[in-house]
Amino acid sequence: MLQIFCGNGKGKTSAAAGSAVRAAGAGMQVIFVQFLKDGSSSEISQLEKLGIKVMSDGCRKFVFHMSDEEKADLRKVQEGLLRAVEKELTEGSADMIILDEFAAAYRLGLLDRELASDLVLSHKNKAELILTGRDPDPVFLENADYISQIEAVRHPYEKGIRARKGVEY
Repeated sequence: MLQIFCGNGKGKTSAAAGSAVRAAGAGMQVIFVQFLKDGSSSEISQLEKLGIKVMSDGCRKFVFHMSDEEKADLRKVQEGLLRAVEKELTEGSADMIILDEFAAAYRLGLLDRELASDLVLSHKNKAELILTGRDPDPVFLENADYISQIEAVRHPYEKGIRARKGVEY
């Protein structure tokens, strides 16, 4: 099945991490793949302790601060992540695969769109796939079994409060 956690609110990655913990607790093999993140957010070490395989593209800066060359390099790394996910799905070694910030990477053209959409749409019945991120492409929304919209009502960032370790990351 295909699940999507989207919206402009805080908690999409946290919801996906919770799903990963639940699945691991049920004995499922879980892979947590992060796009546009460097793998240093606080939940990652705990997911790994539970036996959840974590992969990241190592991205350390916002895309809007990147040069065209940095974006091209990032695209190559992310294509490698997609190929690794494809291998896991083909081999049937994962019961759940979470593609964190997939929607943003896809929307920004940092993923090979054909490879990414084929991967998700052709494997959504082989494993539980969870996509997170703002503004997912309509092709994924139309094919999703679950869609959870997380809405921001209020956020400390609006008051100039920066992200806090252990709370926002």
